[in-house]
Amino acid sequence: MLWAKIVLLAADGVASDVIAERLGCNRLTVRRWRRRFSEARVEGLEEAGGRGQKPRLSHDFINRVVAATMEAPKDGSTHWSARRLGARFGISHSTVLRIWKDHGLQPHRTRSFKFSPDPDLVDKVTDIVGLYLHPPEMTVVLCVDEKSQIQALDRTQPLLPMRSGQVERRSHDYVRHGTTTLFAALDVATGEVTGRCYARHRHEEFLRFLQRLAPGVPHSGTPPRR
Repeated sequence: MLWAKIVLLAADGVASDVIAERLGCNRLTVRRWRRRFSEARVEGLEEAGGRGQKPRLSHDFINRVVAATMEAPKDGSTHWSARRLGARFGISHSTVLRIWKDHGLQPHRTRSFKFSPDPDLVDKVTDIVGLYLHPPEMTVVLCVDEKSQIQALDRTQPLLPMRSGQVERRSHDYVRHGTTTLFAALDVATGEVTGRCYARHRHEEFLRFLQRLAPGVPHSGTPPRR
């Protein structure tokens, strides 16, 4: 509570101006709570009744707004907007936004997910995580990813540079100059990233990349299961 922080800081000898700056409140608020504690000690810290604006919306009404927010509209829309929900309950959209903020609701945001259908997913994840947690002796553990079919593009016209009052402009069409495949590896011990581009995307290129990372480590002609 704010008054508790004010009293504790005041007990440590912190000035009222410094307390107000630290807690982000008004200096008059700090002085009022210090005076109340000085005059009546703990009893003076009880909140006085009748101060401040009375809440206009009841908890039951707010709970109904929250419950409606988490239900899809019956007209087929994906989610409620603040204005539509406000019109439904007879309140302003700013009130709806305030309720959403207080309850951590963001109907306009979504995140995608996908469950893997692989029946051996748990075993594979356990093997990979186990390599990082308890790697075998004399073993090189690397985190490798690939980005295939990176397009080398070039605009059909030169860029027009930015000017005062005008943003940089570029043509909407482009010319393709083929594709490349980027292999990248992260050394989890040092944070060093090693990258290499290849013209093709086959297991031969992947093995050559592994050989480049660990030249002294023998490898077979078959790429590891990923």
